[in-house]
Order: sequence, then C-alpha cells, then structure tokens
Amino acid sequence: MVRAPMERFDEIGRRPPTTWWLGRFVFLRLLGLVYTVAFLVALEQAVPLIGERGILPATWWLERVAAGRSYAEGFAELPSLFWWTGASDEALRIAALIGLVLGIATTLGATHALVLAMLWWLQLSFVHVGQTFWAYGWETLLCEAGLLAVFVAPVRSVGPFPAGHAPPAIAPWLLRWLTFRLMFGAGLIKLRGDPCWIELSCLDFHYETQPNPHPLSPWFHALPPWVDRLGVLFNHAVELAAPPLLFAPGRWRIAAVASIVAFQAMLIASGNLSFLNWLSIAVALGCLDDRALAPLLPAAYRARLERLAREPPTPSRAARIAVWTYAGLVVVLSIDPVVNLLSRGQLMNASFDRLRMVNTYGAFGVVDRERLEVQLEGTLDDPLDPRARWLAYELPCKPGPPERMPCLVTPYHYRLDWQMWFAWHGEERSEPWLVRLADLLLRGEPAVRPLFRHDPFGARPPRAIRVTLWRYRMAGPFEPGIWWRRERLPYDWLPPVWRGQPSFESFLERWGWRREATPIEHVLP
Repeated sequence: MVRAPMERFDEIGRRPPTTWWLGRFVFLRLLGLVYTVAFLVALEQAVPLIGERGILPATWWLERVAAGRSYAEGFAELPSLFWWTGASDEALRIAALIGLVLGIATTLGATHALVLAMLWWLQLSFVHVGQTFWAYGWETLLCEAGLLAVFVAPVRSVGPFPAGHAPPAIAPWLLRWLTFRLMFGAGLIKLRGDPCWIELSCLDFHYETQPNPHPLSPWFHALPPWVDRLGVLFNHAVELAAPPLLFAPGRWRIAAVASIVAFQAMLIASGNLSFLNWLSIAVALGCLDDRALAPLLPAAYRARLERLAREPPTPSRAARIAVWTYAGLVVVLSIDPVVNLLSRGQLMNASFDRLRMVNTYGAFGVVDRERLEVQLEGTLDDPLDPRARWLAYELPCKPGPPERMPCLVTPYHYRLDWQMWFAWHGEERSEPWLVRLADLLLRGEPAVRPLFRHDPFGARPPRAIRVTLWRYRMAGPFEPGIWWRRERLPYDWLPPVWRGQPSFESFLERWGWRREATPIEHVLP
C-alpha cells in the first residue's frame, strides 16, 4: 500500500513528527482576509457611527469611562489606542486605514509577528470604543484569534514555508481549544435558550427572521419541514458532537473540521452573517496538521514539506518561551469560560478579561417567530396633523420596500442595519442610540448620511422624526417582483419627536448629548 506523503516512515521505522506548516499558512492567510474586511468596514463606517459627530461618539464614551479617574486608570479599564491618540475622526480613519493595509499585506503573505500584533491592537482598540456597534461575538473572536496568531506567526514570511521559524507544536492545540469553545458554546446556548432547537423547528423561522437575509434566503425558507428538521439535527451534530473530535487523532479530527467547514458554508449560503462564518472556517482549518492537508498540495510543495518534516528548523528560545507563556495564560483564563459553559445561566458572547484573550461564544440562542422591523421616518409637515406626509430613510441592507431584493454582502458588515434589527426587541431606554440618531437627522447632521442608502430630505432636515414598527413576511422564491409582504403595526417604537420637544430634549440631556463632546485629552489629567 502506498502511503500519503506525510505518512511515510523513516529508515528505522519511525513516523516523522507531526508538523503544522500548512495549518499555519491557511490560518494566517484567512485571518488576514478577515482583518481586511473588518478594517474596510471601520474605514467606511467608524466616523458616522462613533466619530466626533457620529451616533455614539467614541470621545463621549471615553469621557464616561474616565469619570474622574486618572489617565492610567482609564486605560487599564478599557485598553485602547484611542486613549493616546484621541478619538477624532482623523484618528479613527488613520487607524482603520493602517489596519486595512496591514490586513491586505497579511493576506498576501506578510505574516510577521509584529504585523499581526499591530492588527490585534487596532482591532482591540476599535472594539473597546465601538460600544454597541462593535459588540458582536465575531469582533471578540477576531481579538482572540488575532492574539493567538501573534504567538504562532513566523518572524518573516514570503512563501508558504518560511525558513527559520517552525510552527510551535502547541499552536494547533490552542486553535482546537478555541474552535471547541466557539462551536460547543453555540450548541449549548441553543439547547438552553429556545425549545425550538429541541423540537427541531427553529429553521422554520430562522431564514425569515435572521438579522440580514440575502437573495438565497427565500429558497431556504421555502424548504419542506422535513429538510428543516434534518438541518437542525445537522446543527446539533456539528456544534455538540463534532467539537470533542477536534482532539481525536487522524480521520476523526478531519471529519470534525470538514463538518464545521460545511456547516459554515451552509450559513454563508443562507444569510449575511458578517465575517463570523469566514473567521470560523479560518480557525477550524487551523486545527489540521500537515498529514491532513498535504494531499491538497502540488507535488513540488509536498516534497518540500516532507523535507521540513524530517529536519524542521528549531524555534528560538525566546519564541518558545513566548508561546508557552501565552499557552499557560490561556489555561488559567479558560477557567471562567469553562464554568460559564457548564452553567445553566450560560452567557453568550462574553469576555472575562480586558484583553479578550479567552472568551465564550454562541449565536441564535433564541430564534424569533416573526420578523418585526423598525423604520425611521421624517416629515416636513406638522407631525401632529394626521395628513402629514412621512418619508422613510432606507438603509443599504436592511429590509425596506417589499420589491427591493435583499443584498448579498457577506463577509462585509453594515453595522447600523444590524443594530436596527436588534432595536425592535427593546425600547428607547435600552436602545438610546436610536433616539440620538433621530436627533442627528433632525439637525441635518451630514456625518451620518453615508450610513443610509436613501435620505429623502437631503441637506434640508425634516421637521419631525418617528420610528414606526412593521411586520415582515418573506415572499416565496417564485413570486415575481416581490421579496417581502409587510404591514404596519398600530403603535410606534418612537412617537414623533422634534427639536425643542421637552421630553425629547430631556432624554438627550440625561445622556449627555446636548453638548459637544469634550476631547479626551481635556478629561483625563
């Protein structure tokens, strides 16, 4: 029998040591791609979302975090580059642009440890000032995976197998532990969060009610119920049965990774879930060693990989100390996430340390049975007149007019669109940013205009703003010219508000939005 290239034995019958050249190559390049998307999103959306005149200014947030503390205390509470540079529009743009350039360079092969350290630090900095607009599980996952990459990256890399810096042997085990928590946590939160996952009925609703459907979502929603039941069973198999197999040898591990990648591909095909699925694929493929991935290589690269496996370069003493110190911290910091996994009150997408080194994850613990959407509307007429003409603000990817086709943007992320999906679950006290956005629109603030697909008022601000509630139902895939059916609910999420209205002004004043944000350098001593 002819063995696969990495399964050959040496001249005295011993199997060569397992190596991780290919796993590192795939993991770092895909991570670079995700970083590229993340910082492209930040470059285009950070200023209107958290800029000086954005919805939730980062300067305003740092001021609240400082609350009379010293400079060092504020930084220790919320580590971020923007404590030092300030959170001006220019600082946000420059940081995002640097991240974008470094992300592209990493994707193309510049996987130097210092480059990855800069990417991690920039990502953590945005997460800590992004507030609700960066409060997603995949942002924390990118922080954790990004920091891990710093300790397993080569000193310099031009080709797929950089000489002089062999991958540390513990690296794939750290990725297996990360992938285990990512998938197993998602599986447990479903069993604990919503009975439809046990009843196998969640997919009856999910494709219609997910945050951001795309053009294929109606086809998935139209699948017969028995297919949906099989889909839920596949979900449970991937998230609950496959993760322990990541620590098993050989074909069991390959089967686990293959099922995770197939599951993530299915999610990509059925909806826009930002870069969550792409990043999940990156960390899952990183769990495989060279024996699993070598058959996918051209013959010339396989020969070179065999030579490296026989005589691998020895990592420097400093590199070995660094990676094992990091691994020790991961072990210690895993205590709280493990306790959380075992708890009946399991938290979803929670972080237990300020650097977000080891976290807990999960998604869709509860599945909505109907799709409600909030819609921003403005008028130039008297808002109390029943005959007032109200015009809707359209967002790029959020469901709007029934005839408009859903967008296909994965792995890109329209952050305001997502938050508008979350908003209907709460009210103005739990989603104050939406009231702040209404105020900015009433003032005709140009900074937020790039967030919208269509602003019906242009440079002339409306006289009043309201937020209405609509029920959406997905049309069938064969219904021509229509993607949704919708009806307006008889009550508003936010009744009409206008500048000078006492209750409106009082709300904004309580949140500190009735004055210009103080530059952070003037807040901290």
